[in-house]
Amino acid sequence: MVLGMSLATFTLLHVIISLVGIVSGLVVLYGLFGSNRMSGMTAIFLVTTILTSVTGFLFPFTRLLPSHMVGILSLVLLAVACFALYSKNLVGPWRWIYVLTAMVSLYLNVFVLVIQSFLKVGPLHALAPSVPPSEPPFAIVQGVVLVLFVAAIVAAVRKFRPPAVIAF
Repeated sequence: MVLGMSLATFTLLHVIISLVGIVSGLVVLYGLFGSNRMSGMTAIFLVTTILTSVTGFLFPFTRLLPSHMVGILSLVLLAVACFALYSKNLVGPWRWIYVLTAMVSLYLNVFVLVIQSFLKVGPLHALAPSVPPSEPPFAIVQGVVLVLFVAAIVAAVRKFRPPAVIAF
């Protein structure tokens, strides 16, 4: 039992939150290319991505795992992204700091999605049956995802120029 739910129910909730975070994050990434802050979608992305990492720590464990390290890194990046966006209003260097930290957090979620897909989806698991996956098909997919995210993040940092927020 986790938070009064069976482990299966909690896992399903965690997966749904993670998928909402990934989909909303991809929409936010697309918005960055057009200098669109997408305030509502950004809030959904940040909240669900934070919840993804937090709920990941609620699963039963006996030792610190690589997934916990990814969660810690993601939470640190998301704290910086939230600070850049909500406290510093993306002024000066906080613009690119926000884009970098938020989108690296999105990448980490997708990175974990690829790992979990190779562990849980039968046809993918058949291509990379080791735990954790380490066979060439897995490495190729993770490599392609990494290259796509590096290119997208560089483009987003260059293109994202939100209009100035006027404070009264």
